Amino acid sequence: MRRDAPAKINIFLKITGTRGGYHELRSRFVRVDSLHDTLSLEKKRTPGGGFELVCDTPLPEKNTLSTAYALLKEEAPGIEALFKEYALHLKKRIPAGAGLGGGSSDAAAFLHLCNEVCSLDIPTERLALIGQKIGADVPFFVYGYESANVEGIGEVIVPYEERAPNVRLHTPPIHCDTAAVYKAFRSSFFDKMDPDAAKEWLDVPSGELMESLEPKEANDLYPAALLRYPQLEEYAESGMFLSGSGSTLFEKI
Repeated sequence: MRRDAPAKINIFLKITGTRGGYHELRSRFVRVDSLHDTLSLEKKRTPGGGFELVCDTPLPEKNTLSTAYALLKEEAPGIEALFKEYALHLKKRIPAGAGLGGGSSDAAAFLHLCNEVCSLDIPTERLALIGQKIGADVPFFVYGYESANVEGIGEVIVPYEERAPNVRLHTPPIHCDTAAVYKAFRSSFFDKMDPDAAKEWLDVPSGELMESLEPKEANDLYPAALLRYPQLEEYAESGMFLSGSGSTLFEKI
């Protein structure tokens, strides 16, 4: 019983407004299947107890998977029986603080895994609503689209039919804290926010966008990430795009 949790990149990302304590965006998300974490359910040596997460990388006590379990338990209390017998094992390959959505993808994969194993029959749309409470990127991974235009605070997801471009990822040894990058955007670039930004890009294939856009033009968080983590500039070769709030850079191949 296992499921892969793929990474994602943002071909473009524009901040279009705020809603409460959240930033609204307009972005093209593209799934990257070549890089993925793997979740599996494995029998406990000693049955009993509650939810147990075993990971090959240290995780904070409160993480996207523990949050997903707590929310799913409210939706389907019966899953508690599953985790008396099985522990959740996570093999991490997607680096944290890289703008690749690893934690969000893990949560989405967990929701689907439990839905299938426990025959919960929760519709995908409902899983996406649960995912939205975990993080803004989770619904995209729940739907499993190869490519999609994402707006609002991540809840408006429209699949985009295309053959996604082949890309090469470069993740420098820099952990970019998402909250810190958004804070830098607020303090230094907030006045440049445009509610209509990138509307004309929604119908353009990702490969064409990568050929026509300047990387720092494509992602509003790129300048903010450089402001907060100036060492990122050492790795940002010409033509490399930044995914999300960083630190992963990518290029078309």
